Amino acid sequence: MMKTMRLSRIFLIALAAVTMMFGTAQAGWDPADEQRAGAAIEKFKKKDPSLERFFSKAYGYVIFPEVFKGGFMLIGGGRGAGYVYENGTIVGRSSITQLNLGPQLGGQSFAEIIFFKGKADLDNFKSGNFELNAQIGAVVATSGMATNTDYSNGVAVFVTPNGGIMAEASIGGQKFSYRPIDQ
Repeated sequence: MMKTMRLSRIFLIALAAVTMMFGTAQAGWDPADEQRAGAAIEKFKKKDPSLERFFSKAYGYVIFPEVFKGGFMLIGGGRGAGYVYENGTIVGRSSITQLNLGPQLGGQSFAEIIFFKGKADLDNFKSGNFELNAQIGAVVATSGMATNTDYSNGVAVFVTPNGGIMAEASIGGQKFSYRPIDQ
């Protein structure tokens, strides 16, 4: 019990450090954001055309065109900005902060998309308390992978690499923020 509390405290301190390192500011809405989001969506669809079933049936989704991740020794983290869609329309912005603990070295960039099966699932994300942990696995988007993938607790997660190289045997989690476009 004491060891778990100590690890939780270390995790929170490290998460705060990574957040400060990568910053938390979000600029105002820029029409080019919609183009970046659209390009990332097309990249996912091209890599795996079977993702179309998620795009057409999901109540909403959040796309992160570029998440930058790095790690050295026993700690690593990542940060990215994303765009939240509800019924096919952009309704807000999101940020992703990631923390990993365990042996790791390198840096990489990847795109991530999270689909929400229903309104309650998207509303949970928009509440600002949404996190993904080691139990929710992301599927690497390659041709046909989405055919055999389904939602887990109303959420389906896909990633595709953009570049870089990283070796890791770590565990961690992702924390998200949400801000409506009109704010």
